[in-house]
Amino acid sequence: MRKLFTIIAILITGLSHAQQDAQYTNYMYNTLSFNPGYAGSRGSTSIFLSQRSQWVGFEGAPTTNSLSYHTPIGSSNVGIGLSFTNDAIGPVVENQFSVDVSYSLRTSPDYKLAFGFRLSAHMLNIDFMKLNVFNPGDVLAQNNINNRLSPNVGVGLFWYSDKSYLGFSIPNLLETRHINKDLNSSVSSVSKERLHYHLTAGYVFDINESILFKPAILTKIVSGAPLQVDISSNFQLYDKFTLGASYRLDAAVSFLAGFQLNQSWFLGYSYDIDTNTLSTYNSGSHEVFLRFEIFRSKKVRSPRFF
Repeated sequence: MRKLFTIIAILITGLSHAQQDAQYTNYMYNTLSFNPGYAGSRGSTSIFLSQRSQWVGFEGAPTTNSLSYHTPIGSSNVGIGLSFTNDAIGPVVENQFSVDVSYSLRTSPDYKLAFGFRLSAHMLNIDFMKLNVFNPGDVLAQNNINNRLSPNVGVGLFWYSDKSYLGFSIPNLLETRHINKDLNSSVSSVSKERLHYHLTAGYVFDINESILFKPAILTKIVSGAPLQVDISSNFQLYDKFTLGASYRLDAAVSFLAGFQLNQSWFLGYSYDIDTNTLSTYNSGSHEVFLRFEIFRSKKVRSPRFF
């Protein structure tokens, strides 16, 4: 039964116009993954490492590993970023390498507007023999895909201050077809990239000197797929602890926690509980991340909350 549902999930991902980009519950700490305008915006050198295990106990379930680096260039308005993402589901493994460049303009004494550009390379691997092949003569099943390379470009805007932010991005502008039409088949493509539009916003409220409260929202729009909305609320306590929860529309409820180990190191974790029928076939999703930062000044009152 689990294999059957895995195959269904793969078909939904590959054949329909569904969500294709890697998914993160801790998106508020990993904004660079979908918005190149975020590069260098923290005013420090930032290294981010995360691992997500989705639908634990579900055979062939998605797993995502990511590593990113971004920093401002000196005292200029330019920021750069480098990212690597490994995303796997069933027989499909995709690796993505990205280079981001941003340029910031001050729009007021408190706000900056950053324009971002991304250049990326995607490497697709599909091992059809990991599926239950009912027709051994199927042409597609006899031809695995090995390191099929496709370039892409993306853009993003990030308007922010120390207390709030608003972002819009399209991380992949090219709708690449990974498998072309087979001459003996009516199938036009097995996997085609779709434009993903990301809109995000957040604001930090000072409850008192020791407690900060930050509601945030991420909206993802993909042609032919249901609207995806992530709403989160996080509390930062004494510049050390972060506790919160989030809700993914018609999909999951998540609990988030983080700890500022010292000025440079931040450790975070989240646990998702599905609110749809998939909850019957898995025991939830786990996501853990570690962020390391090098600040220009040794005197940092408190790390920024996003």
